[in-house]
Amino acid sequence: MLTEKQIKALKPKEKPYFARDDRGLYLEIHPNGGKYWRIRVWEHGKEIKRSLGVYPWVTLKEAREKRDEIKLEISRGHNPLRKIKSKTFREVALDWFERRALPTRSKSHNDRTLSRMRRFVFPAIGDMPVTEISAPDLLRFLRPIEETGSHETAHRTLQICGSVFRYAIATGDGVRDPSADLRGALTPSPTKHYPSIIKPEEIGSLLRAIDSLISTPVVRSALWMQMLTFVRPGELRQMEWKEIDFKDAMWRIPESKMKMRRPHLVPLSKQALQRLEELKQITGHGRYVFPAVRSFIKGDRPMSDGTLTAALRRLGYSQGEVTPHGFRSTASTNLHEQRWPSDAIERQLAHAERSTIKSAYNYAEHLDTRREMMQAWADWLDAVKES
Repeated sequence: MLTEKQIKALKPKEKPYFARDDRGLYLEIHPNGGKYWRIRVWEHGKEIKRSLGVYPWVTLKEAREKRDEIKLEISRGHNPLRKIKSKTFREVALDWFERRALPTRSKSHNDRTLSRMRRFVFPAIGDMPVTEISAPDLLRFLRPIEETGSHETAHRTLQICGSVFRYAIATGDGVRDPSADLRGALTPSPTKHYPSIIKPEEIGSLLRAIDSLISTPVVRSALWMQMLTFVRPGELRQMEWKEIDFKDAMWRIPESKMKMRRPHLVPLSKQALQRLEELKQITGHGRYVFPAVRSFIKGDRPMSDGTLTAALRRLGYSQGEVTPHGFRSTASTNLHEQRWPSDAIERQLAHAERSTIKSAYNYAEHLDTRREMMQAWADWLDAVKES
């Protein structure tokens, strides 16, 4: 029989393993360090398993009490485990999506998640009881995704399944997470690099090309602001006039629009402020700084995600040469070469902190240095454009 001391000493291994207690009760230890209470009984030669909660929230004493209650019911001719109908993967996944994914992620991320479940997961295992799905069941629909060359999609889909299984365990609807057994089974995703222009003379050529672009001033200004602020393209497209503080020269992006779900500060250079002031005469009547063409009068919808990419293609730059997201690499590389502090650059890029608690309070970190750096960056861009 287990003791509290023994349970605390149990360490995760490469694969899940069991630590038995007594009378069908056991603890399942996962590679992520999670410890899950399980009970196993037999009825008419068929094994039935159910979750009793997660240690240490359910203590050893409480797990044994639950086990004894179940055993007592069985001795009376009733099997409470048999009465429980296991939920299907689809039921658990949609509950997880509504309660956990929707409130914490951006709309675009949620749309991709739901699309992957509907395209790949639900047709294969959606109607299966979540407690009966095995690692080979997952691999059967992940392999075809891999064979199309979509390795990242396969890995992302597996991550979604893992989140659903862990949610099922937490709610008592699941027994274990079979996605953990597929570690190393999928082909690794190639590292994704966004094409970017790094050399100063090439940056200057790009900026001159942007100025000569035959398009609306909104698109030209958006490309310039992408280079001046080097935020993620999705954050730039959704820039709203109410987020701009002209007096403080600051763009305050709310956490709901950020990839890491934390607010972000973007100091605005004199050049950025000038472009915004000019643009306000054009789009200031609406909600968005860069509205979609079809909602220009109302300004109630942001520019589409393909607009800036299409503009670069019209300028003659191919997909393999530069993308709007690559402007971030352009800024990062050159600012590091100019010996600006790495911490200030990373904070301005809104990269994730290893410590979630630390990062929650650090969005204003190095702000004075970042103000100076952003102005120096704008001045440098002007210089390479003219040189």
